[in-house]
Amino acid sequence: MSNGEKVTIKDGKLNIPDHPIIPFIEGDGIGIDIWPATQHVLDGAVAKAFGGKKKIVWKEILAGEKANKLTGNWLPDETVQAIRDYVVAIKGPLTTPVGGGIRSINVALRQLLDLYACIRPVRYFEGVPSPVKEPQKLNVVIFRENTEDVYAGIEWAAGSVEAEKLRNFLVHDMKAKIRDGSAIGIKPMSPFGSKRLARMAFAYAKTQQRSPVTIVHKGNIMKFTEGGFRQWSYEVAAEEFGDVTVTENALKEMGGQLPPGKILVNDRIADAMFQMLLLRPTDYNIICTPNLNGDYLSDACAAQVGGLGMAPGANIGDEAACFEATHGTAPVHAGKNKANPTSLILSGVMMLEHLGWNKAADMVVKGIERTIAQKTVTYDLERQMSGASLVSCSQYAENIVKNMG
Repeated sequence: MSNGEKVTIKDGKLNIPDHPIIPFIEGDGIGIDIWPATQHVLDGAVAKAFGGKKKIVWKEILAGEKANKLTGNWLPDETVQAIRDYVVAIKGPLTTPVGGGIRSINVALRQLLDLYACIRPVRYFEGVPSPVKEPQKLNVVIFRENTEDVYAGIEWAAGSVEAEKLRNFLVHDMKAKIRDGSAIGIKPMSPFGSKRLARMAFAYAKTQQRSPVTIVHKGNIMKFTEGGFRQWSYEVAAEEFGDVTVTENALKEMGGQLPPGKILVNDRIADAMFQMLLLRPTDYNIICTPNLNGDYLSDACAAQVGGLGMAPGANIGDEAACFEATHGTAPVHAGKNKANPTSLILSGVMMLEHLGWNKAADMVVKGIERTIAQKTVTYDLERQMSGASLVSCSQYAENIVKNMG
């Protein structure tokens, strides 16, 4: 990569050269279609925004089915090291078998690189078919803890020697009630893991001047894990962001009027939050939540604005960041140039913002808005939009570039 330079990080700050080398994973299934479309859009935006003075130098790295076919390994060590070395990467969807076989490659990347925050902005693009009456009212950014909770993967199969050994300990030594032959999983949640996620969420809210920050948990039932997450998040708000945060109780004492420049901090029980995001979506802005809650909520929010095809995502840690499509591989549509690339393109927008190339990011968003408004869309949207024109994945991307202005 003689014509590019590495992104570097020092004391938590990125140093971005004019020609950064960005590793990409094409992705399985429809990755073969949506990655080239995404690359075309991102390159077009950077070229238009900076007049050729800046350019991304793409470097392919392998994971998933392509990696297994070429190297015999689903997630080569070289891929993990490349993301670590080049600091910023982007990836298409990857295959994960259900019920057996390899564990999720996505989860493995998050754990190996300590990408502890899954960030999912969810907003509506005018004209996209939605199952709700007023999808434009939802505009949230979900900060989901990425490395702990049940996704830590500490579990044993029903009937296994390990599960029975643990059950015997829990039943006899800890006086727990567990049925014979149970599968057993462990749900670890730490002050360290919870607080660093909350810290990132509050820092984002402060920088972007967004309020409220809502801590979503199931602490009414799981008092020491989910309840701990709630407590530790409030501690971060008070101890590290006390100059800008106001709790719900404190707000009542102020007569219910949030002072200018302040961030409201509140919390909601996870199951109630699903209802509130449907009934009162404008009451919420930044959501900070443990791993499993965040997985459910982010997909449910995406459904309100048109589905996972419109939802971007990023996995970010202190030393690396990986931006990704949030949907699956849809192998039945692979290679047909028909899939909707918007999720991956919007993940690319998040990547451009992470690089500080906001002008290019804004141009991509404008291009998507205009293209959807013109109703020239891929099959998944066209079949639900009256008067729409069906275009291929690649033509959709081309239209976005033309509509950037």
